[in-house]
Amino acid sequence: MDKENEKIIRETARNFSVKNILPYIMKWDEAQTFPKELFPKLGEIGFTGILIPEIYGGSALGYLEYVSIIDELAQADPSIGLSVAAHNSLCTHHIYEFGNEEQKKKWLPHLASGKTPGAWALTEHNTGSDSAAMSTTAQKDGNHWILNGAKNFITHAISGEIAVVIARTGEKNTRNNATAFVVEKGTKGFSSGKKENKLGMRASETAELILDNVRIPDSHRLGETGTGFKQAMKILDGGRISIAALSVGIAKGAYKAALKYSRERHQFGKPIQDFQAIRFMLADMATQIEAAELLTQRAATLKNANKKMTKEGAMAKLFASETCVKVANHALQIFGGYGYTKDFPAEKYYRDAKLCTIGEGTSEIQRLIIGREICH
Repeated sequence: MDKENEKIIRETARNFSVKNILPYIMKWDEAQTFPKELFPKLGEIGFTGILIPEIYGGSALGYLEYVSIIDELAQADPSIGLSVAAHNSLCTHHIYEFGNEEQKKKWLPHLASGKTPGAWALTEHNTGSDSAAMSTTAQKDGNHWILNGAKNFITHAISGEIAVVIARTGEKNTRNNATAFVVEKGTKGFSSGKKENKLGMRASETAELILDNVRIPDSHRLGETGTGFKQAMKILDGGRISIAALSVGIAKGAYKAALKYSRERHQFGKPIQDFQAIRFMLADMATQIEAAELLTQRAATLKNANKKMTKEGAMAKLFASETCVKVANHALQIFGGYGYTKDFPAEKYYRDAKLCTIGEGTSEIQRLIIGREICH
C-alpha cells in the first residue's frame, strides 16, 4: 500500500468517525447499545467488505488497508472497531475463503453492503480455548443437517442475520471432528439468548446464539465435512491481525488523549509534560505503540502475500494487545483523578483495552502458538 493510498483511507475513516461515531460514544456505551444503523453507512464507504473482491460487492483492499481502517475506527471508539473487525475478518472472510461460488454469490454481496452485520460462532460456555470439545452438534439427515447447541460471546448474535457456525460432526476430542455452516436468522430454532453486560466494548453487541433442532440444507455447509476446525484456525490467523490493529488503535487513542492533556494540565506553574515522570511514561507509550504497529504491519504484509504468518500474527496480537493495556493504564495515570471519571476519555480506553488480551485467543494461547512455531 502506497503512502498516498493509506492517507486517503485513514482520512476517510477519520472523517466518518468525526461525523458518525464521536458524538455518540458515551451514549452508546452507557446504554450498551449497538448502533446497527451504522453498518449501512460503513457499507457506503466500503468498510463492510474490505477484503472482498469487487465481483461480490467488496472493496478489494488488502490487509494493510484493513489494518489502517480498524486502527482509525478504534481510535475513535474501540467498540465500533471491534464490530467492523469481527464482521470483516470472521464471518465475511470465512465465507469468502471457504465458500463455493454459489455460496459467495448468495451471501457476500449482502454482507459487503453493510445491510447486516455478520456473526461467527465458535466459542461455547465450557469450551473457550478447548474448541475440539465443543458440545454443539450437527447431525446429517438426508440432504440436510440438524444443529443443536449454544454458542456464547458471539459478536452480533442478536443483530446479525448471517452467521457462520462451527459445529461438531464427529466425536469429542478427535481430529477433524467439526464442520462449518452458514445459518440465517429466521431459520426455525435459531435464536439469540443472553446479551452480556460487559466491562468495556459495550457498544459492540455480544450475546449467546441458540440452536434448537435447526434444520439447514447441505448447501449451507462450507467446505468438506470435518474441516471446520482447520478453517477456523486459518480464519483466526487473520483475526489476530484484526485484534492487533484494534489494539494499536486503542493505544494510539489513549496516548493522544494523554499527550494532549499533559500539555493542557498545569501543576507548580508548568505543564505536567515537563515533569520527567510524565515524560518517561509518554516515551514508553510512544515507543511501544510504534513497535506494536510494526509487528502488525509485518503480519499483514505476509497475509497479503499469502505466506504463512501464524507466528507473526500471534506475536502481533500478543504484543499489541498487552501494549494497549499498558498504554491505557499509563494514560489514566497521567489524567490522575480526572482519568477515573467519565468526563474524560481515559477511563473508556482503559475499560475497552482489556478485551484485546482475551478475545480471539488469550495471551496465554498466543504464547503457546509462538512457542510451538519456534520450537517445532
